[in-house]
Amino acid sequence: MKQTEVLLQPNPNARIEEFVYEKLDRKAPSRMNNPELLGQYMIDAGNEFGPGTAYGNALIKCGETQKRIGTADRELIQTSAINFLTPLRNFIEGDYKTITKERKLLQNKRLDLDAAKTRLKKAKVVEARAASEQEVRITQSEFDRQAEITRLLLEGISSTHAHHLRCLNDFVEAQMTYYAQCYQYMLDLQKQLGSFPSTFLSNNNQSSSTPMQSVSTPSVLASASASLPSVSNSIVTSGISELKSSSGSRKARVLYDYDAANSSELSLLADEVITVYSIPGMDSDWLMGERGNQKGKVPITYLELLN
Repeated sequence: MKQTEVLLQPNPNARIEEFVYEKLDRKAPSRMNNPELLGQYMIDAGNEFGPGTAYGNALIKCGETQKRIGTADRELIQTSAINFLTPLRNFIEGDYKTITKERKLLQNKRLDLDAAKTRLKKAKVVEARAASEQEVRITQSEFDRQAEITRLLLEGISSTHAHHLRCLNDFVEAQMTYYAQCYQYMLDLQKQLGSFPSTFLSNNNQSSSTPMQSVSTPSVLASASASLPSVSNSIVTSGISELKSSSGSRKARVLYDYDAANSSELSLLADEVITVYSIPGMDSDWLMGERGNQKGKVPITYLELLN
C-alpha cells in the first residue's frame, strides 16, 4: 500500500500533508501537480514569445496538453484512492488488526493450556491433581472458545480476498485509462505540431524533405506538393523574400486557424485562400493579408504561398 501511495504521489511532503488533513477530517488545499505546472509555464512562455509565432504557438499547444495530462493524473489518483487504497487501508486498520489481536490471544490461551497440562503431570498429591485437572478443564474451554472465534474471523478472509481482487482490477483499469488518455493527448499534440509549415519544423537549415521522427507530415502540405517530391527551405524563404522586396501581392493558403490578437491583425480560417503583400517597415514574421474588404497583419508561419 505504501509503495502504491509513492507511485501516485512521489512528493513525500505532499503525502504527509494529505495524511494530516485526512486525520483532521479536513479537505487538503488544491495545488497544481507537476504536469499542470509545466503546462502553465509553457503557456506563459508561449504568450511571451507571441501566439502569432510558430514557436510561441507550439509552446501554448504543448502547455495545454501538459495541463490535460495533469487533469488525467488527478483523476487517476482520485479513482485509485477510492477504489483501491481506501478499501485496503480500511482492512489493514480494521479487520486485519482484529484478526492479529485474536490470533495473539489464541496463542496465549494455548500457552496457558500447555502450562496447566504440565502442572497436572507434575502433581503428586491428590488435592493438587484435582486442582490441576480443574485448571486444565478451564484453560481448555477458554482455548476452544478462542479457537472458534479465530476460525470464524479467518473464514471471512476468503471473501475479503475476493473483494480486494476486484479493487485491484479497478486499480489496473484506472491505470489503463490514464495511460490511454495520455497517449491520445500526445498523439493529438503530435498532429497539431505536424500542421506547422515544414520550414519551421526542420533544423540547421536542412531541407524540409528531411524526415523527422514522430512528426507527421501535414495533410495540407502533402496535397499542395503532390506533384513535387519536396520543397527546400531556400525556395520557401526566397518566395517570402521576393514578396517583401517587391510591391506586388501573392495568393496564400491558410494552414490552420488563427485568432487575431487585436484590431490590426486579421483572423484566419484553415484552408482559405487570401491575398498577402508586404509593406515597408513591417516585422519579418508578418505580412499584410486581405480577404474581401477585410485586411490586417497575418503571421507568415500560418501561410503557404501559392504559385
